[in-house]
Amino acid sequence: MEIATSASKIRLVEEATQELMQWASDVTDSDDTFFERGRQLASRLGAHYREDGLTEIGFWTPELAGEVIQSERTIYLEIFTPIEPVNFRASEQTLTFRCDRLPAPQQGEYIWAVVSGMQQGTRDQLGSLYWLRYLDGQAVLNTIRDVVAYSLPYGVFAPAEVYDMRQLEQNRADLAHFERTGIPTPLSLPAVDSSADIPTSIILDSEHSVPRVPAPVNLLQLHVATASPGGTLESLTELFQRISDKLAQGETLTPAEMNYTAYDGVQLLPIEPTIEYRHDTDNTETEFFAIPINVQVDMEAEVVRQKLTIGEQSSPDDTRPIAITLRKPNTQNWGYDIPILGSSATNPAVLGSLRPDELVDFIATMHNFSQGPIQVIYDLVYGHADNQSEQLISRQFLKGPNMYGQDLNHQLPMVRAILLEMHRRKLNVGADGIRVDGGQDFRFFNPLSGLVEQDDAYLLAMSDVVQEIGGYQRTLFTIFEDGRPWPQEGWEETSTYRDLIELQPESYQWGPLIFAHNTPALRGFWDRKWRRVTEVMTQGDRWITGCANHDTVRRGTQVLQEKAINWNLGKTLPEVLNNAYDNPAVKLWVYGFSPGLPMDFINALMHSAWGFFRNTDDRYGVKVMAEEIGFLDWQMTPDIYQEMNAFKRIKALGFKQLDILRQFCQAIAVAMEHSDYDLEMVSQICHHCLGDDPTQCKVPSVGAFRFSDRPDFMQNLDVLSLKAFAKAFMEDMHDLSNVVHRMNEVDPIRAKFNTQLRQYRLAHPWIRENLGGLDRFNRVSDDGYTVFYGLRTQSIPDVGGDLSSSSSDSTSRPQSLAMVTHMGGDPVDVALADWLQLDLSEWQVAIATPGLELPHDLSEMRTLTLEDSQGVLLEKL
Repeated sequence: MEIATSASKIRLVEEATQELMQWASDVTDSDDTFFERGRQLASRLGAHYREDGLTEIGFWTPELAGEVIQSERTIYLEIFTPIEPVNFRASEQTLTFRCDRLPAPQQGEYIWAVVSGMQQGTRDQLGSLYWLRYLDGQAVLNTIRDVVAYSLPYGVFAPAEVYDMRQLEQNRADLAHFERTGIPTPLSLPAVDSSADIPTSIILDSEHSVPRVPAPVNLLQLHVATASPGGTLESLTELFQRISDKLAQGETLTPAEMNYTAYDGVQLLPIEPTIEYRHDTDNTETEFFAIPINVQVDMEAEVVRQKLTIGEQSSPDDTRPIAITLRKPNTQNWGYDIPILGSSATNPAVLGSLRPDELVDFIATMHNFSQGPIQVIYDLVYGHADNQSEQLISRQFLKGPNMYGQDLNHQLPMVRAILLEMHRRKLNVGADGIRVDGGQDFRFFNPLSGLVEQDDAYLLAMSDVVQEIGGYQRTLFTIFEDGRPWPQEGWEETSTYRDLIELQPESYQWGPLIFAHNTPALRGFWDRKWRRVTEVMTQGDRWITGCANHDTVRRGTQVLQEKAINWNLGKTLPEVLNNAYDNPAVKLWVYGFSPGLPMDFINALMHSAWGFFRNTDDRYGVKVMAEEIGFLDWQMTPDIYQEMNAFKRIKALGFKQLDILRQFCQAIAVAMEHSDYDLEMVSQICHHCLGDDPTQCKVPSVGAFRFSDRPDFMQNLDVLSLKAFAKAFMEDMHDLSNVVHRMNEVDPIRAKFNTQLRQYRLAHPWIRENLGGLDRFNRVSDDGYTVFYGLRTQSIPDVGGDLSSSSSDSTSRPQSLAMVTHMGGDPVDVALADWLQLDLSEWQVAIATPGLELPHDLSEMRTLTLEDSQGVLLEKL
């Protein structure tokens, strides 16, 4: 590893800086629209390590643009370069860095600089870390961070890392994949320094046709931190590589390994950097990058003393080394609580090595999978930002508060350009597709119409960003999650889930059966969803289908126990939940008969725990915990709770029994609602109502909870202890949700059945088409049961016409399928031959649910008795 020394010169290169500023000036003075100019300027923001060894740095700083304000500010680049080796896997280490301060040349709303001597980041080497600093008129030190950083190894509040992205691309192991699926990048490049990472897609003419990645057939949703034993991308890579090798060598897979197979696409829950835990009263600048407070004070005082001369080119010997403590980020979040800053980078908490190479390694492993390429789809959150974003990015990015935190100001041309540039950089790491979270959240007030309208132009622009890797270009497969008119009352019934498909016919949307508010653990659920079910069958070819994902399983844990639960699915609530979201009848219908693109969720397949967890929230952590206490009902049993790895932190606080923990959490939830989420009042209510003297209790509904074996933790509850409890609860939820805890318990029969279904769909891609005019699909139901049944036949194009994917099967004559599935309730006798007018002597069993006994000669089967969750798929001989 190359180590920076005191002899290394980190300098502002005046001539190169002037060239960069001249380029920016030419762009600004061009006749292009504000947005087109913004796209070009945004392409050179951040830090770009060039082939000539120099580093270009650009910041958009609208807060520093005013002339009067400029004269009152001292602005400089602060650069930290390690002068001893960094152990990327150490949980904590204190190392010596050299700190350089350079002038930050300002040009209107921008800071541009070209610097020599900055150390580039590689797989084995930490690059120089950088941010922009300024002293305001009151001599208060402020920090501006790189919003489009390539690498943030120590979190969003720490300085970003200069990384050699060119070397990363050149060394990836899947370059042939992009050659196979893309077209060569045009040779006409913009007239700027070719060593910068400028997207040619910005200057392509409208006639340039870039191919779009086709849709996969089967999708698997993965939350990186819980989808493999190590909880990192490298651990996930090792898992898939092991499976790939075993399949190539004909070795038998374990049942758990089977759950990862027969998918040609995986959708990762968001891997953007998330918010971090920030104490309301803590002034520490970062959580994982810590300069000793006395050193920080001395550094600030030095800046104040040098206010008029800061940034002058000085001798390297004038810069003294400083000790900095680095902590490996340990944020735990389901992925959707993001501050926007650094969304072009990867969340360091899912990188075991803290290196961007880790994501490229994972993608390359999927592209080179022995059974054929597996597409990687990013889940992108650009519709809103967490409130923590106010501490990290310019107010220009934010329109104001919403129910998630902050609305983003997509309509401001420069903000729109930066967000799309952030998106482009993310795609250029190698994804094959994107899933845009919360498409209905992209709204704006149109003064011309006087209405709040959807910003569909921006959504389509995200879909049309051109990816450029290894000299080849593609546009990506796109999924929109869009439930408009959400959040209007009744949105579940009025949403069409088709708005964006009609604007972008090659795109897909989440369908109505995989959206958030699905609770198949309730009796009669599929009967109540019948209207939506028929929509899936007749128009769902561009919908993501199924019923298990990160949102639905979490909603399932919020179902109240007094509801009409379908106890046919299990004897305990966890059994009911697991069998509701990994249901053989539902899987048979979705994979064997239904149009669209089916998606599974690995935690549901593994019957592993899942919930809305985040250890990143000091302000609202107790509120979030109170809303998630259904986890204790739907994911825990006394036996699971007593397992060694279950709720270790909470047990350490004295909660040895699940019932005591459950009652305490319920008491907090009641107190939170009673106090309107005032933590000080909650602590007082709990202190009086859960103490030794119930006569002091003013809230009887809390005082009703009595404890025969009360943990000492409950004796003197205050706000800090409540917050500590909530954080421990969230971290225990997260740990228990890792699938490693259930890998050895996967039912081999269920795993084999699910895998056969996925393989069947891969071999019969025509099933994803909508039902035709001669196809049939219906239900039989009453208060006691719901049965789906149907008949469909493969459509064949006219002779001489183009053969679509629907005719790609090996057979020359159209194939016919018949299906019947028991979707819930009491046993029922099925007369499938009569219902569909079939001669069963012409049919054979394709796949039947586990445990269903069928005669070898189907013509002998006059009726078939089906129990809850059973079904059969037949194919015509």
